[in-house]
Amino acid sequence: MPTAYGRILRRPGALRFSAAGLLARFPMSMVGISTILAVQDLYGSYSAAGAVSAANIVATAVGAPLLARLVDAHGQARVMAPALVASSASLLALAAAAQHRAAPWSLIALSALAGALSGSMGSLVRSRWTALLKSPDDIHTAFSLEAALDETAFMIGPVLATALCTTPALPVTSGWIAAMVLQTGGGLWFLSQRATEPAPHRRPRRRAARPGRGADERARGPEAAAPTSRRPVLGHGAVVSIAVIFLTSGAMFGANDVTVVAFATELDQKPAAGAALAAWAAGSFLAALAYGSRPWGWPLWKQLAAGALALALGASTFAVAPNLAVVSGLYALTGLAIAPTITSGNNIVQVTVAPSQLTEGLAWVSTALNIGVSLGSMVAGRVLDASGSRGGYLLVAGFAWTGAAVAAGSLPVLRRVRAHSRIPLEGRADERCER
Repeated sequence: MPTAYGRILRRPGALRFSAAGLLARFPMSMVGISTILAVQDLYGSYSAAGAVSAANIVATAVGAPLLARLVDAHGQARVMAPALVASSASLLALAAAAQHRAAPWSLIALSALAGALSGSMGSLVRSRWTALLKSPDDIHTAFSLEAALDETAFMIGPVLATALCTTPALPVTSGWIAAMVLQTGGGLWFLSQRATEPAPHRRPRRRAARPGRGADERARGPEAAAPTSRRPVLGHGAVVSIAVIFLTSGAMFGANDVTVVAFATELDQKPAAGAALAAWAAGSFLAALAYGSRPWGWPLWKQLAAGALALALGASTFAVAPNLAVVSGLYALTGLAIAPTITSGNNIVQVTVAPSQLTEGLAWVSTALNIGVSLGSMVAGRVLDASGSRGGYLLVAGFAWTGAAVAAGSLPVLRRVRAHSRIPLEGRADERCER
């Protein structure tokens, strides 16, 4: 293991909470493909499968920032323990409803409830790292490690879910059940580790304005007003820019998840769809390890832009792949750009928002990614029913190029990023984002 990773994992409690966070994140890679496989098999429609999957992801996108704000104010365990138990119960109910051919609207409702209460485990883990580490280089390494672990979940999760859902001896809903077990076990193990839990940040109540106070504060400048006002997370242009970039990238990921299942089905190799997605994640995993093992001379905005462009170029090749072996190879190559792009975006958010808003900030960009995944899977479901996998892969490329265009258009905002004064950076406060 590179020295940089060994250094951060030797910190007290770090290895345990990171391992627990990995287990708890497996559902994010399993629920989507389990939904597509189960609903398509039981109801015979990619559109229905995409709708149920989209409901889960949209609900996650809505619920995660709200839960994150509560977490920042009240603590991780207090908020997320009951939420995860309720989310897992909803997943179990979803599996039972689908197995009994319940009305599609009930599947959509249960899928949405499971997603709304699942939270953003990646944000919780990264928040612990930020509380534990002080050096910006160490935080960069930690975020890259978590990106690699995200991809570990995406390498193993889809393969596991596909195997469970397509094994004749098991019910097609087995993927949901496995995701529920991992979410409950891993999540509660993570939340039980109170020693590394970041301290909550109580939000100060707004004080009533005294006569003449506003004019006096305006005369003294913005620093004078800082104790009684705080810029909202979405008041940062950089956070909004990253959210939009993640939205379009997520749409590419979501469309690809559904398209590869259709492509494998057309080739009569449906069980191999999970392995193809694992190749995609494997490329990202290797890139994450390399990316986090050392500091990079490029500023974060350049790293983000280069990653978005590489994703677009790679996605443009999928439609010409003649078989799953070739598309898996293209997935692995394109995946090399995923982790650096996502990590650089998260790093920009981390140096932008206040420490008391970090979980919420990371949750918002994760939310944008999830919204994109839901939109991509939903739109792809309709395209696949009409045009097959080739049309789906053209849609994937379209989303990828949209993401690259948004990244290019956001560069003026990202170059102006200034690190929050309470986040320690080596050298100039703005050098990691602007140089």
